[in-house]
Amino acid sequence: MTQTSALPTSDDARSAPRIERIDTYNLRVPLRRQIADALYVRTHWNIPVVEIRTSEGLVGTGYSGIWQGEDLILDSIDRHLAPLLLGQDPRRIGELWDALYWSPLHWVGRAGVTHIGLGMLDIALWDLAARRAEQPLWMLLGGRHARVETYNTDGGWLNFTVDELVADMSAMVEQGWDAVKMKVGGPDPREDIARVRQVRDALPSRVGLMVDVNQKWDLFTASACAQQFAELRIGWMEEPLHPDDVVGHAALCKRSPVPVALGENVYGAEAFSSFLGADAVDIVQVDVTRVGGISEWLRIAGAAHAASRPVRPHAGDMMQLHQHLVAATSNDLQPTIEYLPWGLEVFEEPVQLHGSTVILPTTPGASSAVAASARRRWEQSS
Repeated sequence: MTQTSALPTSDDARSAPRIERIDTYNLRVPLRRQIADALYVRTHWNIPVVEIRTSEGLVGTGYSGIWQGEDLILDSIDRHLAPLLLGQDPRRIGELWDALYWSPLHWVGRAGVTHIGLGMLDIALWDLAARRAEQPLWMLLGGRHARVETYNTDGGWLNFTVDELVADMSAMVEQGWDAVKMKVGGPDPREDIARVRQVRDALPSRVGLMVDVNQKWDLFTASACAQQFAELRIGWMEEPLHPDDVVGHAALCKRSPVPVALGENVYGAEAFSSFLGADAVDIVQVDVTRVGGISEWLRIAGAAHAASRPVRPHAGDMMQLHQHLVAATSNDLQPTIEYLPWGLEVFEEPVQLHGSTVILPTTPGASSAVAASARRRWEQSS
């Protein structure tokens, strides 16, 4: 849907850039193979998109990456959030973020659908800011690192047989990755452990291996499995419990010899603050497409760094945004993001790798612009 607005008429208003038009649409992109984790079996990935056009002639693009519910997100933007931005100065990102967050939608969604919509708009505003400054976003935000490494999470699915699983994980290592992640959280934890052992035995000892539970265990199961994961030299155990269970995660962090990672289903700075304050997370996986965009991601990353917790973002953004954010802010000696290549063909400038190392972009913006060919190919009719 398209939202448009006439420019204000005062002399001061005419001298400032203004948001003139906001467009939304969804791309439904097929995956290269059917995949399954502990929650879902999927064949497609939805990429809802928002484009903000300004009186300067610039276009800023924001987006998310989700399995389902794209219609709800775009409707919240079209009907409730976009009208608050029309005619406003796009440079006042903090002021606009507050206006969107404290809009009447605050009553019905400080997380999930409406917060994702807010985040998409915030991403578009930051893309505009970087384009206006004629810098890539990572340089605009400080340019702290010249290199960003990746670990590969595009494999290890629960619908694979053990032979398929081992071959899949081994292939990722042969392609150049020194760290890979696989799924657990099946019906029988004993089978999960056996699958992890098979993969660990097949991979070189130098290769890091992480596991992702996708929220399926209780505290007892996670604690028991953590002991066995430690013996298998597992780098971290991801989302072992319900993502809102701060108390359970705090107890698990005290018991587990394996670091606990979470964050892809934690939607705001206050929620992350609760996890950090309770020592309920070891590795912070804040996702810019789940929290309120770049503005809130920066706040959360700052809090994580202050608590000496590494940030390893969840790749709902298909790496396009997190390459900028981690390069600009990470306090790690080896800043790292998650490699997830779903839908890279959607973008005008898909993330570039040399082996497993990101080649940081040099063109202005947040690398979020959608290729016209992708829109023609995958746009979903409303």
